[in-house]
Order: sequence, then C-alpha cells, then structure tokens
Amino acid sequence: MKKIISLILAAMLIMMSFVGCGIKEKAGGDEKIMRYNLSSPTKTIDPTLNISIDGGIIIVNAFEGLMRLDENDKAIPGMAEKYEVSEDGLTYTFHIRDAQWSDGEPVTAKDFEYSWKRVLDSATASDYAYQMFYLKNGEKFNGKQVGADEVGVKAVDDKTLEVKLEGPVPYFIELTAYPTYFPVRQDVIEKYGDKWALEPETYISNGPYKAVKLEQADVFSFEKNEKYYDAKRVKLDGIDYYFMEEKATAMASFESGYVDGLYGVPREQIAKLQKENKTEFKIFPNLGIYFYSFNVNVEPMNNRKVRQALSLAIDRKSITRVITQGGETAATGFVPSGIKDSSGNDFREIGGNYGITETAQIDRAKQLLAEAGYPNGEGLNTLEIIYNTDENHKKVAEAIQEMWKQNLGINVELSNQEWQVFQDTITKGEYMIARDGWSADYADPMTFLDLFISNSGNNHPQWENAEFDALISSAKKESDQGKRFQMMHQAEEMMMADQIVMPVYYYTNPMMFKSYVKDVRVSPLGFIYFDNADIVKE
Repeated sequence: MKKIISLILAAMLIMMSFVGCGIKEKAGGDEKIMRYNLSSPTKTIDPTLNISIDGGIIIVNAFEGLMRLDENDKAIPGMAEKYEVSEDGLTYTFHIRDAQWSDGEPVTAKDFEYSWKRVLDSATASDYAYQMFYLKNGEKFNGKQVGADEVGVKAVDDKTLEVKLEGPVPYFIELTAYPTYFPVRQDVIEKYGDKWALEPETYISNGPYKAVKLEQADVFSFEKNEKYYDAKRVKLDGIDYYFMEEKATAMASFESGYVDGLYGVPREQIAKLQKENKTEFKIFPNLGIYFYSFNVNVEPMNNRKVRQALSLAIDRKSITRVITQGGETAATGFVPSGIKDSSGNDFREIGGNYGITETAQIDRAKQLLAEAGYPNGEGLNTLEIIYNTDENHKKVAEAIQEMWKQNLGINVELSNQEWQVFQDTITKGEYMIARDGWSADYADPMTFLDLFISNSGNNHPQWENAEFDALISSAKKESDQGKRFQMMHQAEEMMMADQIVMPVYYYTNPMMFKSYVKDVRVSPLGFIYFDNADIVKE
C-alpha cells in the first residue's frame, strides 16, 4: 500500500510540474506545434547579447542572417539573395532580397549595418564583440579609437550592403549565418531599449517563426511567420519551448506525450535507451568541448603548476564511460577532432595531446603540486568548483572532487548557480574554478582559440597574453592557409602550456524526438533548426 501511495504521489508531482511549465495537454490536435524542452531558462534572446546554445536555438529559428546554413553547415542565400567578393578577398557586396520583418516592415541593408555596429559598440557590452573584429576597424571602434563611420560595414542603399574586412577570412560567408551577425531593428531597440527582447509585441524578427508568448517560468511560444519570404517552406504551425531543468521530469513528460523533443536526457538512462528506443533516441555529433576554466587571477589558480597538477589528476576516460555515457571522448587538447587543415589533416591529430592522457597521471600531478609548494596538498586551502544547475554537471563535478581528494589530498567544495546567474559570474571572473563548455560557431579552429584573447567577453579564465593576442590577430589576417593553421597550432600550444583550462571531454548531443517529428536538423555546431521540420502522425 505504501508503495502504491508513493507511486501515485510521484505521478501527481510530475503532472503538477507539467502544468507549472505551461504544458496543460498532450501533444496533438489539428495544429502542428513542436513542443520542445530546452532544459535551461535562457538569459536573453537578443541576437547581439546571447552567448548560450539554448538562447541561440530560439534565435536561429526566429531570425535569419545574410546567409543561412544548409544540411552540411555551408552558406546558402538568406536575406542576401547574392553577393560578390573582391579579388583580394577584402570586400563583400551583399544584395538584400525583398523580405519583410514580422510586423511587415521591409528588411534593409541598414538593419545589418545598425546591428553589426551595435555589437561592436562598447556601450552595448556584447560578449561577442570580438566576433566582429574581422570588420575593418571593428576592434578599433570597440576600443574607442575610431568612430562608427569608420567601421567596414555600410548600407550603400536599402538593398546593398558593403562589407570591408581587415584581412581575407575563409569562413566569413558562414559567419554571416551566425546569430551575432543577424539584423535587429533600430527603431524598436531605440524605443524599448533592453526590454525589446522580453515581450512578443516588440520581439520583431525576420525568420521562419515569430514570438507570441515569452514567459520564462512558463513557455516561449512562437508561430509560423507568414511575413517570412520563404514561408511556404515552413511546415510547422509553431514551436513551444519549455525549460524543465530536471531531466527526469522532462523525460516523464516526453514519455507521457506532453512534449515532442528533449535537449538532453538523463545520463543513467542512455544505455537502456540505446538498446530499447533507437527510433526516438539519437546521439548527434557536436563540434564542441566540455572543460573547466581556471581563474588565473585568483590564488592558488594563479600558480601554473597547481593548474597543471589538477588537470593531470583526473581520469577523463572514467568520466565519459561511467558518468556521461553519451559516446563522448576524453579531451586531451582544446580544439576538438573533426576540423581539417588546408592539407586535409585533422587539426587535433597534428596538434597532439600536450602531455594529457585519458587516464590520470597521479605521480606527475603530485610532483607538480609539490613543486608549486603544496606537497600532498598540504597548505592548500579548500578549492571551490562552481557549475550551473544540471544533473550531469553535478555528477562530473562530484567525480572530479573525489579524484582531486584521492589523488592529491585536496579538499574541494561544490557550488551550483542558476544558468543566468552563472553566466554573469564566470564572465565577471567572480570564481576560482568553473564548469565551462564551447560549441563551434563555425568549422574552423579559430572559433575555439579566439575565446582567450584579452578583450574577448568569453575569456572566462581572465587570461591576458599580449603574444597570444598578436598571434591570433595575425592568423585572422593571414591569407596563406598553411601559415594560418601553423599560427593556430602555436596559439593552442601557448594557452595549453599555461593550462588556463582543463579539457575534460568532447561533446556529443544525446536527444529525444518523437517518431512523428520529421526533418529537424541538429547541427554539429550546436543549433537545432525547425525551419524544415514537420509533424506527421498516422
């Protein structure tokens, strides 16, 4: 009887959680509404300010850049129906198609000029401003050395956008499909300020879907944008995004038919799902890395040998096999496997492992810790690891906590923060050791390496190295691909030699989709595209 009562109570709690998340009835009915659980609540869905995958997934389905990406993540025409590139690769001329915003106003070249300069404006405080340093005088404008009129982006007229670069960028055309390069409306932002992205009435977009409800504690509802120039290609009537962080609750909602897809599943269920539910469970590739950032300005993380000892003392193989179980591989460098250089060689294979192995090197780690002045951990105060609220992050942190205790004699405290708070904490450098991660913005090593230039908003270790900055700057301007890749190998070697981060594993994307959900595109770059998706039930 006690068991029966407990099961009933558990079922009631799950049902209450569905209602609390705005899920009031099972998926179905005449409308084709994709109900998708993103797990973490988003900090922002402003394309200029967002730095997270969850926010990015919403944004790429609501907005469109000059280009969009095909199934191979190669650029195809988006808002620009065509473009020309100068012979020296420094000037791009984009021709804007006839397209409308969700409120019916025309999309113009001026929208792009305003948006890109907004990213670069230091007053905006965009963490992704460095992503625009490819533009002529972009970095100088961000540093208040030149005015906005000198930045290399200009609306020649409503239909023509001229872009000038600091140097040839082989992946620039793909960059224009990235959210930071999306257009935003100047009149809307000037009228509503930072609140423009909080209300559906002011969240004016130009992509396949438009907002109809934006309630973080409830649901973000989007419907098909009939003003989108290619609306006939969009089959779904809308998308509902939910934010159930408890993966067991999310899985229960999926199994009960209340949602159609899950971003992330309970790790302990992966083995069973692989055997019993191959139709709905999929592990997608992800060009990304799970790592820990060391704040190099905080004791004792300002001691390189301490950082090296901590990195060598963990067993990456056991973390992937016992905890994550999603086909991840141990990370022994920073740039993941899967990116080819100009000769067709894998960047990771050429770069090597920097002395890091899949299993722990306890003797070497102890030696380094002793050389740092802390033999067997003596004299070392308790370390603190922070992570954003998530079951997987907690389990990985607990495993590392135990490894450092057993292998080095170090005491470690764990602290979790909600996602929005956590993003502020690590950006401001108000931590000692932090869970971190990165998925590629484009398929080039630079998307991982330029995180750590001194003026990058994503430089969570707070590391500053003038030589590294200069090397990255030179690599971005280098037209010889062989030399450019050589420079990037040098840059990775510099940041790994200083051990500003601790690589843990390379990502995969375990997800759930109902069998009736068709043609969702899950990109190795981390985004999920619903523009071609459909719901087809028997």
